[in-house]
Amino acid sequence: MTTANKITMLRVALIPVFVVLMLLRFPGSNIIALGIFILASISDSVDGYIARKYSQVTTFGKFMDPLADKLLVTSAILIFVEWGQIPSWAAFLIIAREFAVTALRLVAVDSGIVIAAGISGKIKTAVTMVCLCVMMTSLHSLELFPGFSVDSLCVALMVITTLWSGFRYFRNHAGLLKLK
Repeated sequence: MTTANKITMLRVALIPVFVVLMLLRFPGSNIIALGIFILASISDSVDGYIARKYSQVTTFGKFMDPLADKLLVTSAILIFVEWGQIPSWAAFLIIAREFAVTALRLVAVDSGIVIAAGISGKIKTAVTMVCLCVMMTSLHSLELFPGFSVDSLCVALMVITTLWSGFRYFRNHAGLLKLK
């Protein structure tokens, strides 16, 4: 197993630890969970860098790396839905975009095309990771103005970047979906 794949597997192993710490809610568990989430998020860039720099790109990594990212983000989003920090409709949009772009990539692969992560997807990922981290802190409930909290701002930013990046992926690759 390559170093890059080991880092990806570490990220996968950290996900249940993150979930348990978030759900236990003992004093300090949220800070430890936040640290784990940040570590797991950063490891995504690190494993990709190592895989490319040291020619460690593997089929396993191409499959497992995006799956690990989706599991990490989805686990946090579902916890926040349970806690009332993210409305279910927003969670649905964010998760549905992930399924849709993954499906588009599968169609592309079937046509011999690789859809690399675009700048809009990278921005969406960065915004999502930062927002989820902020939502794990005590700042999340801060009222920016009546009826609009930091949570509301984070949800709005995640939904906007999710829809924008999803639209760009489908607009840029619309030819893959033409009916014959």
